Amino acid sequence: MKKIVLAILFLSSFCVQAQPTAVEGETAYNFWIQFPKQEILENKPPVLIFLHGKSLSGKDLNRVKRYGVLKAIEKGLEIPAIVVAPQLPSGPWIPEKVNEVLEYVMAHYEVDPTRIYVAGMSLGSYGTMSFLGQYPDKIAAAVSICGGGEIKDACNLSTIPIAVYHGDKDFIVPVSESRKIVNAIKKCNKDAPVDFHILKGENHGTIENLFRKKDIYDWMFKHKKSIQTQS
Repeated sequence: MKKIVLAILFLSSFCVQAQPTAVEGETAYNFWIQFPKQEILENKPPVLIFLHGKSLSGKDLNRVKRYGVLKAIEKGLEIPAIVVAPQLPSGPWIPEKVNEVLEYVMAHYEVDPTRIYVAGMSLGSYGTMSFLGQYPDKIAAAVSICGGGEIKDACNLSTIPIAVYHGDKDFIVPVSESRKIVNAIKKCNKDAPVDFHILKGENHGTIENLFRKKDIYDWMFKHKKSIQTQS
């Protein structure tokens, strides 16, 4: 009987730890923070920022759980990183405000500064590209799904490993948007570490399934950023 009680307490504790924590009023964007297993958390884990699409914008932070990285974790996927999922109130993602969230997390938790990652979908993909374009020295790798980016950021983007995914049946954001920014990156640096994947039969909604597969996380987490130190 004692063993059964202990097992229930252990499982209850695990479930509580598995829930994301809301951080509101501390930075320009309210956000969820999801912690990995304790043994990972104690050893300077990486940080993964997830930027959502337009449909999750607003003032109800729970909307951010509807799809993407947090939803994948809810469905049972284990991600060995601190996951940060801010909410955009309205308009486009602002790089400085995303950076404010990142700086908050780095100031409050011991993380590996050489392993900071960003993944975005739709409007969040544009936000990812914009953030990378402004802070290329901070990010080890990124994933951009069914979005695009601004040509002016192409040369900074060419220094970062980026995996770009787009469905060929996307009638909301056409695949030409991803193709345009990838071509601009390659024009700036033909050897840029950008991988472009056009997924047959996938539309703007179905491609979200990528977040529930280990592949994109394994790809991101194998990259590490060199941090320049002053002599």
